[in-house]
Amino acid sequence: MTTAPDSEQMLRDADLRVTRPRVAVLDAVQAHPHADTDAIIGAVRAEMGEVSHQAVYDVLRALTGAGLVRRIQPSGSVSRYEARVGDNHHHVVCRSCGAISDVDCAVGETPCLTAADDHGFVIDEAEVIYWGTCPDCSVVRP
Repeated sequence: MTTAPDSEQMLRDADLRVTRPRVAVLDAVQAHPHADTDAIIGAVRAEMGEVSHQAVYDVLRALTGAGLVRRIQPSGSVSRYEARVGDNHHHVVCRSCGAISDVDCAVGETPCLTAADDHGFVIDEAEVIYWGTCPDCSVVRP
């Protein structure tokens, strides 16, 4: 895994101190969208050697809090992380294998941000999860 050219700058722009674990975790999330914590830990360890679970959890919490990473947790799944932030996109999840892909809002619109009754809230994001079967799982095998 190579360091994304802008990871250090992204950390600085978010007023986070640049550390090897933070760069490695951010790079891992960018390289492996929708990865769970164990996969991120594996990628970080491959990059920099031994690092504790707690250190990775702490970095993920800091990156999520700073808005550099988004945590998603589809029903029945562990938390997963992605670096695609700042837009209102959704996800499609395979009921069979658990594969997750990004889904953009309806082209040119964000109908999910118009609630029937917003109760006075200013809505800026909606979490929509589409469930189905991915192409690999829906293929009938002989």
